[in-house]
Amino acid sequence: MDFGLVLQADPPASRVISLMKRAERNGFTYGWTFDSAVLWQEPFVIYSQILANTTTLKVGPMVTNPGTRTWEVTASTFATLNDMFGNRTVCGIGRGDSAMRVAGRKPNTLARISEAMKVIRDLGSGREADLGGGTVVRFPWIKEGAELPVWMAAYGPKALKMTGEEADGFILQLADLYLTEYMVKAVKDAAVAAGRDPAEVTVCVAAPAYVTEDDSPEALAHAREQCRWFGGMVGNHVADLVSKYGEHSAAVPDELTDYIKAREGYDYSHHGRAGNPDTQFVPDEIVDRFCLIGPVEKHIEKLDALRALGVDQFAVYDMHDAQEAVIEAYGSRVIPAVNG
Repeated sequence: MDFGLVLQADPPASRVISLMKRAERNGFTYGWTFDSAVLWQEPFVIYSQILANTTTLKVGPMVTNPGTRTWEVTASTFATLNDMFGNRTVCGIGRGDSAMRVAGRKPNTLARISEAMKVIRDLGSGREADLGGGTVVRFPWIKEGAELPVWMAAYGPKALKMTGEEADGFILQLADLYLTEYMVKAVKDAAVAAGRDPAEVTVCVAAPAYVTEDDSPEALAHAREQCRWFGGMVGNHVADLVSKYGEHSAAVPDELTDYIKAREGYDYSHHGRAGNPDTQFVPDEIVDRFCLIGPVEKHIEKLDALRALGVDQFAVYDMHDAQEAVIEAYGSRVIPAVNG
């Protein structure tokens, strides 16, 4: 199993770079950041420094979207980084929850994501692409052998289907075992139906991880408070699904939708941060199901279960008060145990 580290692009950027260097030293192979231009600093500038200060770490956004940059600009940015540092980037893409809403726009449609994925992948891999209206372009400077995988974030049935049909990878932002099994199956089934080898679709589960010294009530309570924000972030996407499919629908599992009944709005100024006051509606059970919390042994147990469900990478959301400690615990005890 690969391991990734996910950070916000908070200033100072030097800290983001330092944590990514620490992650690579500890056996992490991917470095991800949020991509929301109003809330955080520009990640692609920071990627350049991460790549320059690491050796093999692959980087990318979790996730970008097709609305805040034109597609040829996004593709050119990735292709430039790959030209400078080798093929060490991944384009994670989605609807653009915070990036679009904070800028006063609606998240992108699946149709727009589909078109963007094709253009970004083709241009970033050295092929020509139609930008619309018959304008076909190709980067004249790109070298042979360039490649840019595009991984799609999804929860809903149509998005899961499209991921299986079109994306190189699937990003699932929760680590609940039941929902992971349900959604990975939906993606793989869609890949098979589209005539693809389902093994071609890389599965990446991303969620907060908080390692405690023991499983005492006090230690677990603190860990839950540090990770409760994640249920609120996922709840934004779930709320969109409920508005589209209804509160109880065969298209979306109740296990995903039930917990947001007490949700009362959301302030993106606290997005993805420990102590987010808009996420108190998230119950302990959801924190435990969606995240990895507890002593090292519990992390290993859940990661083994995720791998058995077809998960290729676990990406650690490292937004809490123990960033370095979690990276070190994973590097010294978790990753070696999981990967034997």
